[in-house]
Amino acid sequence: MSSDNDRKTPVEIAVARHRRWWLAVVVMLLLALVYYLVFVNQYVVAFKSQSEHFMHGSIGSETATGPPYWVFKALPVMYADKLGPEGWARFGFLYEKPGDDLPIGVSRRVVSGVERVWLNCSVCHVGTYRLSGDPVRHLIAGAPSNNLRLQEFIRFFIDVGRDPGFTANTLIATIDSPKVGGDLNVFERLIYRYVVFPRVKSAFLDLGTQLDFVKRQEDWGPGRVDTFNPYKALQFNFPMDEAHISGAALNGSSDYPAIWRQRPREGMNLHWDGNNDSVAERNLSAALGAGVTPVTVDRASIARIEDWMWDLPSPPFPVAAKIDPAKAAEGKMLFMHYCADCHGFKDANDYSYDRQRFTRLGKTVPLADIGTDAGRWTSYTANFAAEQNLLYAGYPWRFSRFHKTDGYANHPLDGIWARSPYLHNGSVPTLRDLLEPSAKRPSVWFRGSDEFDLAKVGYRSDQSAGGDLFRYDTTRPGNGNAGHEGYRYGTELPTAAKDALVEYMKTL
Repeated sequence: MSSDNDRKTPVEIAVARHRRWWLAVVVMLLLALVYYLVFVNQYVVAFKSQSEHFMHGSIGSETATGPPYWVFKALPVMYADKLGPEGWARFGFLYEKPGDDLPIGVSRRVVSGVERVWLNCSVCHVGTYRLSGDPVRHLIAGAPSNNLRLQEFIRFFIDVGRDPGFTANTLIATIDSPKVGGDLNVFERLIYRYVVFPRVKSAFLDLGTQLDFVKRQEDWGPGRVDTFNPYKALQFNFPMDEAHISGAALNGSSDYPAIWRQRPREGMNLHWDGNNDSVAERNLSAALGAGVTPVTVDRASIARIEDWMWDLPSPPFPVAAKIDPAKAAEGKMLFMHYCADCHGFKDANDYSYDRQRFTRLGKTVPLADIGTDAGRWTSYTANFAAEQNLLYAGYPWRFSRFHKTDGYANHPLDGIWARSPYLHNGSVPTLRDLLEPSAKRPSVWFRGSDEFDLAKVGYRSDQSAGGDLFRYDTTRPGNGNAGHEGYRYGTELPTAAKDALVEYMKTL
C-alpha cells in the first residue's frame, strides 16, 4: 500500500512528464536517423572533369544491380582459381594505372548506408591499342571496348551464385583477409551475415535464372555484346527458352560502337540496325543495359556524359608518319566515289556529316542489299521495340522513337581506324580485309590482341599475336563475315586501289 509520502508531488509529475516527452523526441530522432541511413542516404563521389566523370562516375546502376564494394573486392580473391592474378582484368576490365582500386567503368554510390559498385558507360566505350615493339598500352576514351568479355563476366556471377562454397562465412573471412583488407567490425559482420550475403546470393541466383539462355549462345568473345537479349529478359521478363526465341535471334552479338562526335549524328539512324534516331533515347537505353532502371537512373549524370561526347573528337591515326600522302590522295578520290554517299567524307577542314550532300548517310540499307550477318538484325524485334517505347511512361523523356528497321545503318567513318574489327559483328579483322570479297576474308582468326597493324588497319588477328586470344569462327551462328561486297563496295577494285583507299581511311 502506498503512503502519502510515496505520492508524487505536482512538480515531480511535471518533471517525469517532461522526461518522457524528451525521451520520445530522442527516440523519434534516432528512428529518423536510422530511416535516413537505411532508406534515404545516397551519395556518389563526384568528379570535376567530364572525362573523369565518364571513366568513373555513377549513372545510377548500383542502386538496383550493384554488389557492395567489399563483395566486389572479395570475389577475385575468393575465386583466384578462376580469375588468376589478373582479377577483374581477366574479363577485360581496364585500369588506368597499376594499383588502382577499381577498374575503369566501375563506379561507386552509397545506397542505404552501404557503398555499392557497378557499371557505367565507359566499361563498353574505352578501347586500347599497342604498337609493335612498344609495351605501352594506350587508352582511347570513347572508342569501342576491344577487351571486355561481358558474357564471361555474366557467367562468372551465375556460377558464384550456384557455388555451394559461396557462404557468408567464406565471404566475411575473405573481406577481412589481408588481401582484401576489409576489417569489418562486429556490427558490420552481422550486417554482412544476415543482410548483405543473403541478398547478394539471391541476386546471383536470380541472374542465373533470368539469363539461363546465355549458356545456349555462341561465345561472344572480347569486344562483343548481345545488346538486346539480356535486356529483354531483365527489363521485360521475355520468355527466352527455345520455344520462344530462334537460334538466329539468340545469336546477335555485335561489336561495341564508338561514341565520339554525337552532335552531327542526331537524327541519323543510330544503333547497328538504325532502330532509333535520338541520341538521348539511345543513351538512356544504353544505360538500362548497364544496369540502371527507370527508377534509379541518374539522368543528371548521364547528361554530363552526353555533353562530353557531343563534340568529343575522334582520335587521330597513332603514327602519322605511316600515312603515305600520295596514296591517301588517290584513295580520297576513290572514297568520294565508292563510300561517301553512305558514310560522309573528310575534306581539308573536317569530317562532313552533311545529309543533304551525302544522301544515304545515316539511313538503313535493306538486309537483302547489304548482305551482312542477320543475327543482330533478327535479335531486335517489333515486339521488343513496342515494349521499349513504354519505358519512362509519364515522363517527358519517355521513349517514343524505337522501331524495327529493314536492315543495317550507314554510319560516319570518323576515327574508323580505332574501331576494328569491322562490320557490325566484328567479323572482319582489318579495313584491308574488308575490301576483299567475303570468300577471301579470313574465315578463322583470333580476337583479343590490341597490337595494332598500321598497314592493314586493325588489330593483329594471327595466332601469334599477344594477348588473351579468342578463336573467331565465321561459320558459327551470328559470326558470318559476308556482305558489304561487290562493285558498289569496292571489293572488285585492283589491289593498288584498295591499298590507296585504306591509306585515305587512316586520315578520317
